Amino acid sequence: MAKTTTLNAKNLEALGAERLAALLIEISTGDAAAKRRLRMELAGAQSPAELGKEVRKRLAAIGRARSFVDWHAIKPLAADLETQRAAIAGAITQRDPTEALDLLWRFMELANPVFSRCDDSNGHISPVFHQACEDLGSIAVLAKPSPQVLAVQSFTALLANDYGQYDGLIVALAKALGQAGRDHLKQLMTDLSNRPVETPAAKDRIRIGYGASGPIYQDEMEESSRVSTVKLALQEIADAQGDVDAFITQYDVKTRKVPVIAAKIAQRLLAAGRLEEAWSAIEAAVPRPHAREDRLEVEWEDARIAVLEAMGHATQAQDARWRCFERALSPAHLRDYLKRLADFDDVEAEQKVLDLVKKHDHFPRALGFLISWPDLNRAAAMVLDRARELDGDYYEVLTPAAEALAGKHNLAAVLVLRAMIDFALIQNRSSRYKHAARHLLSCASLSAGIKTFGRLEPHDAYVARLRREHGRKSSFWSLLD
Repeated sequence: MAKTTTLNAKNLEALGAERLAALLIEISTGDAAAKRRLRMELAGAQSPAELGKEVRKRLAAIGRARSFVDWHAIKPLAADLETQRAAIAGAITQRDPTEALDLLWRFMELANPVFSRCDDSNGHISPVFHQACEDLGSIAVLAKPSPQVLAVQSFTALLANDYGQYDGLIVALAKALGQAGRDHLKQLMTDLSNRPVETPAAKDRIRIGYGASGPIYQDEMEESSRVSTVKLALQEIADAQGDVDAFITQYDVKTRKVPVIAAKIAQRLLAAGRLEEAWSAIEAAVPRPHAREDRLEVEWEDARIAVLEAMGHATQAQDARWRCFERALSPAHLRDYLKRLADFDDVEAEQKVLDLVKKHDHFPRALGFLISWPDLNRAAAMVLDRARELDGDYYEVLTPAAEALAGKHNLAAVLVLRAMIDFALIQNRSSRYKHAARHLLSCASLSAGIKTFGRLEPHDAYVARLRREHGRKSSFWSLLD
């Protein structure tokens, strides 16, 4: 028999409406967010029009706010915005799509003022507006506004895309816009690109900073923004209309040779069945020389492989996958390579390849590969066999490696953590002391489960040596003491 104290809907219903109402009043006292939610529920129960009024009132209040939102308050703001978005996309859309569409445009207009007064470096606010941008597409299909009106709204929105909140808008609205709306939006963007640029007199120009080539002026930034907005919009319209040539014309001949651009063009030509042109686009690109030979132009490499495969050159495509794996120890390319081997050959080939990785010259890259594959047994054996090659400066590889190895391979995990601790202390990287202290505590925990350290220092001996060699680094030891 289930406990009656378990928090679930059935048990709460047993309290009765009157008691629940009293509890909600008590719980919401002093909690503005809870009160707003309750008012919205009451308004929604009354009618969709009343819920719309409540949401519109809250959006207006958010728009009027001017205080800066620091990291303490960013999550409540994100939750408040999400509550309004969900109400619009849910209950209001079900009963009145036209009202919902109008409210959602109003919601999206809040993006610029909200972003301008908060620090969203942790990405709490952005996803709410990106979801709302997607919602515009589905709601517009239900509301069925005039394609021309929707095109004008889209045009206005894209010109105010200061924080990327409208990225993907044309894709989202493609169905609702239809051919007529897309054509109208295309014309609006084309007219904008052809509009004469008014350059202010030298005395009226506003300098906003300096770049590599000298002063940067406000009018230059505005013009650059205009060009970029038009180009991106025309590209998205071309994609929505399946017009590969219109997409390609947005790039000059020189830009089409940039690998990432060549890859985009080739992918679209490939989807259109224009294989020879896709191959020409790929071959015209010039991969950039990298200081590190293992670096890949991933988009270009993948597009090239896809074109080779589509043209029936399976062997060449396999060779290209293998070269990508060899150069960068790319797990994705190795998986694709193995998938195309005959039955049972892939298993044998995988084991041979993983043995080669374990002996690879570049220790951090090989360790990162084995952790991500994953093959933790080989990764642990590699750490134990080649412990002297551990470089604590590769924390972006070693941190996830230690986390993955902990539990089944505690000794290997401890060696990885010690490498980062030693590096921080020997190199006097005080900015990493906090992490090093945390790693040392983890070492103590992991060491309790290690039966024998063999030729390696037990944990207590390791700590004693650290105190002898780095005892004066009080800013580190204070974190532990």
